[in-house]
Amino acid sequence: MGLLSGKVALVTGSSRGIGRATVEMFAQEGATVIVHYHKSADLARQAVSQIQSQGGQALAIGADFEDPGAIDSLFDEIESTMGGLDIFMANAAATAFKSILDLKPYHINRTFQLTFDGLVHAVQRAVPLMEGRRAGRIITVSGHGTPFTLPGYATIGAAKGAVETFTRYLAYELGPKGITCNGIAPGVIDTDSARYYMGERYLAFDREVRQQTPLGRVGRPEDVARVALFLASPMADFVTGQILRVDGGLTLTSGPFENMKTRN
Repeated sequence: MGLLSGKVALVTGSSRGIGRATVEMFAQEGATVIVHYHKSADLARQAVSQIQSQGGQALAIGADFEDPGAIDSLFDEIESTMGGLDIFMANAAATAFKSILDLKPYHINRTFQLTFDGLVHAVQRAVPLMEGRRAGRIITVSGHGTPFTLPGYATIGAAKGAVETFTRYLAYELGPKGITCNGIAPGVIDTDSARYYMGERYLAFDREVRQQTPLGRVGRPEDVARVALFLASPMADFVTGQILRVDGGLTLTSGPFENMKTRN
């Protein structure tokens, strides 16, 4: 019997990176997981095959979180195939890494539609599927670019800031329904997204982060997944409205980011 035995969990953006590490860990702990993807269907199927090969239960479902109709179809399928939902982790995000003066309206609209508007609509669909299933769990994913400023990160940083505030309001409103709502704010995590953001500077940046982080290394997707597992499990029954920073102590220093700014 795992920590999540009998639970149904949806993790958005779970074909790779933090999301994939999370669905794999949830499945290992007994949950039936929905591997959500937008464009990476092959990676999602690989994740499902990997989970099933280890005795877990998984289903891949695609949906564009910029499209409310696609979100509705996703939750309709979850309801028809699973009968309900216990855990919803909002991990999907995307943006254009541009300076503020170079932003176009569609950059802002698409970032907020996916990261914030899509989250609101998904929560409105998820909560009815959680009611009557004992303790529901909603987990959001923020980032290091919300409490700190990073080059080209203004739009997604602002959207993630809205997500953090929304998470607290969710906890306040949904607490009487027995649903806890918490956020995770990862620091620098070694993912495809981080490498894309840093580009050719990634290896040098990686060395700086290791020097500036008290725990002496860059984060791994499984570091975040373990915190998500805690929040999704009965161990976190009395934890709600919190934003947990998973950064190895990097918030204690802004060294690597300050150096990065001076080079731009």
